Amino acid sequence: MRGSPLFLCLFSTSCWVNLTPTAGDKIFHFGACRVSMSMTEIRAGFRAIKADIQSRDPIRTLSILSHPHSLHKVKSSDRCCMAHQLFTFYVDKVFRHCRTEDWFVNRKISSIANSFLSARRRLGQCHEQNNCVCGEESMEKFKQILANYEGLNVTSAAMKSLGELDILLDWMEKPR
Repeated sequence: MRGSPLFLCLFSTSCWVNLTPTAGDKIFHFGACRVSMSMTEIRAGFRAIKADIQSRDPIRTLSILSHPHSLHKVKSSDRCCMAHQLFTFYVDKVFRHCRTEDWFVNRKISSIANSFLSARRRLGQCHEQNNCVCGEESMEKFKQILANYEGLNVTSAAMKSLGELDILLDWMEKPR
């Protein structure tokens, strides 16, 4: 039992560090749910690959995330549900199909995907506990996002969605 107080102290410190947002993390309020993410890191990673990703988009006349079903028009009461759906969409559909021949781009995509995966997990737990319910209007907006995505081949749709990541990030940072 000689090492027990030291172990307890180290364990407590590690738990505290894991629960405390690090410098650069921002806490987002999605309805009743709060999620901490490093937007500085995500935006820097996206800026580093944005031109490359957008140059791979052959269809410039279609947007997956914006007009006429803009995210910025989502009611504040629906932000929890919409955020959960969008994180799931990006993790399950977009990042899974965004692979290039450039290891630097792939590494940045992987880093952003890991941030989204972590946020989705935390948001999903809160979403279930608080029984976040999407309103009809938000469900229609998300259905339109899926229809836009599924109207293209998988790789093109994934690259286009990744190229529009700044639309999602701006929506997340928009004051409620």
